[in-house]
Order: sequence, then C-alpha cells, then structure tokens
Amino acid sequence: MTLDQSSASSSPVRIRLEPLSVELELPRGGSLVSGLAAHGFEFPCGGMGECSGCQVRVLSGSLPVTEADAATLTPDQLAQGWRLACQARADEPLVLECGQWHMQILTDIEVSSAQPSSKTNKKIAIDLGTTTIAAQLIDAASGDVLGVETMLNPQAAFGSDVMSRIRAALDGQDLTTPIRVALGQLVTRLACGRVSQVTEVLLVGNTVMHHLFCSLDVKPLSHVPFQSPHLAEQRFTARELGWDLPSDCIVRFARCIGGFVGSDILAGIVASGIALGDDLTALVDLGTNGEIAIGNRSGIVCASTAAGPAFEAGAIRMGMRAVTGAIAYVSLAEDALVEGTLRPTVLGDVAPRGICGSGLVDAVAAGLRSAAILANGRIVGDSKIFPIAPPVVLYQSDIRELQLAKGAIAAGFRLLLKRLGTQASSLHAIHLAGAFGNYVQIESALRIGLLEAPHALIHAAGNTALRGAKMLLLADEPPLPPIEHVSLAADPAFQDEFARCMTFPEPV
Repeated sequence: MTLDQSSASSSPVRIRLEPLSVELELPRGGSLVSGLAAHGFEFPCGGMGECSGCQVRVLSGSLPVTEADAATLTPDQLAQGWRLACQARADEPLVLECGQWHMQILTDIEVSSAQPSSKTNKKIAIDLGTTTIAAQLIDAASGDVLGVETMLNPQAAFGSDVMSRIRAALDGQDLTTPIRVALGQLVTRLACGRVSQVTEVLLVGNTVMHHLFCSLDVKPLSHVPFQSPHLAEQRFTARELGWDLPSDCIVRFARCIGGFVGSDILAGIVASGIALGDDLTALVDLGTNGEIAIGNRSGIVCASTAAGPAFEAGAIRMGMRAVTGAIAYVSLAEDALVEGTLRPTVLGDVAPRGICGSGLVDAVAAGLRSAAILANGRIVGDSKIFPIAPPVVLYQSDIRELQLAKGAIAAGFRLLLKRLGTQASSLHAIHLAGAFGNYVQIESALRIGLLEAPHALIHAAGNTALRGAKMLLLADEPPLPPIEHVSLAADPAFQDEFARCMTFPEPV
C-alpha cells in the first residue's frame, strides 16, 4: 500500500459488503483498507499483501489481479473472483463477499459440517477492550457473521489504561453503568431486525474490564500481588442489564485466568490452538494491557504487563487511532537523494493529520536505521523533534513512551521464556494478537526490540479474542492444560529486565 493522493478523485464509489449487506463510499481510486477496517474487517499482515487473510470475492464490478494476488492466491481462487482487499483500489462500484465473515463451527479440534440448531438461533460475541470494542452477530447454525459493530470504550473518559480506570472506580466513579449502557445500545444496533432471535451473548476482555462490567470490586487489582477472588464466569439475563434483547437471553462474561490476564487471552489461547500441539507456541496481545502466553498441550504460562497506551498512539502528542488521516506505515526511501528521507503511508490517501501505533513503531525504527535516533532513544540534534511528514513530528517524550511500552513487553517475554527454560528461537510460532499486532510491521518491531525472535516465527493473528469468543459460543470450551499465571509485578527480576529492555538494539 503506497501513498498516492493523485489516484483518488472527489467522485465517490459505492461499495457493498456481503454477507452483512452494509454499504460505504470511498474516493474513486482509493484503497479499500480504511473503508473495510471501519466495519471490523481485519488485515492480518497489516495490508502488506503478504498473507491471504483479507480475501474478498468480487460479486459485482471488477478488480484487476495484482502481483500480490497472483503470488498469494491460487489460479482457481483468482478465477472465482477472490482478491486481496489490502491491494485493491475502488475504481468502480463493487459488491464484495468478505471471506473472513464466514466461519466453520469447531467442536474441540474437529470441524462439524452440520450443527443441530434452529435457523432463528443467533448469538453475539463481544471483545470488550480497554480502548476499543468489537462485536459480531453469529448465525449459530452456520457460524457465519451476520453483522459487525465497533465502538470506542466510553470508560476512556476515566483514563486510557486499566490502572487509571481502577483509580477512578476506587474514587467512587461509576464505570459500570456507562459500559453496560453503551453495550446495550451496540447489541440493539447489531441485532436490528433479529432481536427476538438472540439467545446468548458472550463477552471476553481483560480482568479489569471483566470486573467493571460485572460490578465486582477492583480493589484487589490495585496493589501487589494483583490477585482477585472474582475471576469466575459471570452470568446475567438481558432483563437484568436492561438490554433490548429477549428477557431470558443469557449474557456471559467468560472467566479470567488470573491477575490482569483475562478471558480475552483465554479466548486467544483457544483461537490460536496453543493447547493443541506439542511444540511451544506463544501468543502476544499487544495493547494497552499487554498479555503473553507461552505453552503447549502439556501446560501454559502467562503474564500481563502494563505496556501503556503508546501502541495505540495514546500519550503520543500527535497520536491518533488508525483512521483516515493517520500515518500507518513509514519507511526509508531507498532511492532518496537525501539520506534518511522518510516515505509515509497515510490511511485514506489524504494529507496526514497524525500517527497511529504501527506508524509510530515504523517511524522510530526508520530513525534508528538512519541514525537520527540513538539506541538510548535520544533524538539527534538540538531540536528534539523527529519530523515524519508535515505537520506530523515525533517529540522526545513520544520516543520515551514507546520505550516504556516495548520494554515492558520484551521484559515479560524474556522472563516467561526463562521460566520455561527455553529461548525464542526454540518456539514453533509467535502469534501477535490485538489491533496493534494486526498492523505492526514485524521488521520494525524487531528493530526497536519489541520482539526478540527470528522473523520467520512471528505471525499477525488478528483479533484472536473475538475469534476465540465465537468458537466458545459455538462449542463448549475445549479441555485446556494447566495454565499458570505469573505475576511479573511480584518477580524481583522484572525491574532489572525492564531496565535492560528500555534501550533500543544497537545496529548490526
């Protein structure tokens, strides 16, 4: 995906997405990425054309076959009209079938081709994140996604991270009512015309989101050892929550694993299949509350670390979400006459307004490669400003925020590996989950030291929390091996490891 403002005109093009039957307009010649992403569509390799996770099938109109399409898809798929959405541009009206909104129903590890279920049986899966919320309406008979809704978490008014939310709750602020009301409105929109058919809602989220939604005491999560006695699954009826769903519709918030490791990681473990094989596999959820799980069918260790909001561009002076106008990717121009010139990619093919998390990591990685940023994080020169694309710049404080975030994740990952007596190169795979993990370029993550592993092991996994929630909705929770929660805050080695991980790797 490249910045090409000249390719888009003011004449809009209408796009319809199936099976949701939602419509959107894009600038003629504009990339499909921002429009589809706004409707919950994922781009697992960050829109780089390196995977086939963003397949769409052209039902009406046409999309030319790109080099990435030809390299990634089979001739049969191309003949059937399948294309990579991340590489496509809307030059004419289109009707697109979105492949990732179809899902096979899984029971344990076996695919069931027919599930006895009423055609009117609909279920809703919700990933309740600290920053963003994603929900899908599921046909229980087919597993297909019938609707998608996303929104920002209204609790953000009380702080961008979980510790801020905890402090607000302990100060007497009501953080339960706003999220219940917001989710009630969300499920009403999602189930529009099908309200009477919804029989079950399943929520997953981190431990703080679990406690605040369920009106549980968060005080145990405010101090070491950050353990709560209220980690079990919580159940409500729609009537209890005041939601416009059948009064006997069951609303479940799935169980947490421990401390700050919530049901979103439980769902991620299910979705990524960590517990199914003999090889050690890792799941890293890169978000405001960074969580890590490593293990196999014999056992899993997991931990959480307060990465802070930098990965979602929070606390960054010109930071913004990954929406139109955000610099999402940054690279060094290889043919630039001036060494170190940056080439930004802006979502929506418009002038830049700010920078999102993936762009932040790219920019700092580019600064390290060009020696404009030193290993200790200092910006070279007296201005203490690192320009990216007018008017967007990074400040010294922005670099520091990224160092804190990446240092926390890297230190936690190191300590879990040490606990298992292994090293990253011995892992079978590392799955990156969460919105940020979905878009960050792996090369950039390696350059800043966020991840310390061979490139070939690392894969973007998309929203494993939501995918796992769907799997748990459509089948009973599969048997899992013992899961050990490791409290990094109580580990005396964490602070020293964290300090070592704060710096950026020296150039090789």
